[in-house]
Amino acid sequence: MTATRYDPISRALHWLTAIAVTVAFVLGPGGFGRMMRKGIDPATRLDIVWHESLGLLVLALTLVRLVWVALRPDRPRFEMAAWMHRLSTLTHVVLWVLMLALPATALLALGSEHHPLTLLGGVRVDEFPLIAGSGLGEAADWGDVHGLLGDVLMWLAGLHAVAALYHHFRLRDGVLAAMLPWRPRG
Repeated sequence: MTATRYDPISRALHWLTAIAVTVAFVLGPGGFGRMMRKGIDPATRLDIVWHESLGLLVLALTLVRLVWVALRPDRPRFEMAAWMHRLSTLTHVVLWVLMLALPATALLALGSEHHPLTLLGGVRVDEFPLIAGSGLGEAADWGDVHGLLGDVLMWLAGLHAVAALYHHFRLRDGVLAAMLPWRPRG
């Protein structure tokens, strides 16, 4: 028998990740580098501390999700046009890559610009010696790359949500219901 819903762990990890990504994006401080160059300590800015803490949470959740994808029970499969299936697969792959690339570019930005990583609980990493002064650290303005990738992630996640709503209200094929945290009626 084919599953009609994702397992509870997959659903929980999906929604925790979606919430963490969204809140991290909203709290993402614009002009972070300028603030640091003006001498503002990021530990004094709760938005920065939360943004960086949530970013690492997203990385951890993404890594756990990747392991779970390899171990979980069979996922639901839905009948859909071949182009929809290919587009869905591509969208998911790009979302996974972005959720790994965003924390990486954040760490590259912090290390190459000599800014500390500040986390909840007063955790602070002041230096990233493997990044500072390295060829990779100097290869780009990683803060700009991080900001661009964050925007791309949010746009793509928004399109992902719109597609799920289309499947739910127009196609009525159970795609959205399979990932909802609650069991839909009917």
